[in-house]
Parts: sequence; structure tokens; C-alpha cells
Amino acid sequence: MERQVNAGFNKSGTQRCWCVSCEYKYTHNPKHRKYPEEFRQIAIKEYYAGASGRAVGKMHGMSGCNVYNWIKKKPINVGK
Repeated sequence: MERQVNAGFNKSGTQRCWCVSCEYKYTHNPKHRKYPEEFRQIAIKEYYAGASGRAVGKMHGMSGCNVYNWIKKKPINVGK
């Protein structure tokens, strides 16, 4: 990568760059917004305790869609 040009900002506000030689756009230090596994487990337990996904999201200041997506990925094992 010989010549780098600033190419604006992404939604989270970090600088985007563009390589002139290979025409590749990239972010220097991207922000990762990953929730810790313990936090996910707490939210899933609250959901299974009777709260809606939207209510769990509001309690923790996040979107209810996060809770629903986590439940789809890791459904609870019910004894057979």
C-alpha cells in the first residue's frame, strides 16, 4: 500500500481510508461493539423469566432486537 487517502468516516465516527494502488477501503481502528457473554446470559435469563425482549432491551439501554437475536443463536435446552 503506497498511497493512502482519507475516505470519510463510517457510522461510528472512525476514519475510513482508501488505498489508491489497490482501491481497497478500510478502517484503521474499528470500534467493536460486542457485548460480554455474561451480559448476554443475564439478558436471556430475564427474557425467559417473563420479560419481553423489548423490556429487557430498555432495562439495559439497548435494542430489543439484540435479545431476540441472542435467543435465536442460543436457545435454551428443555429437558426431553
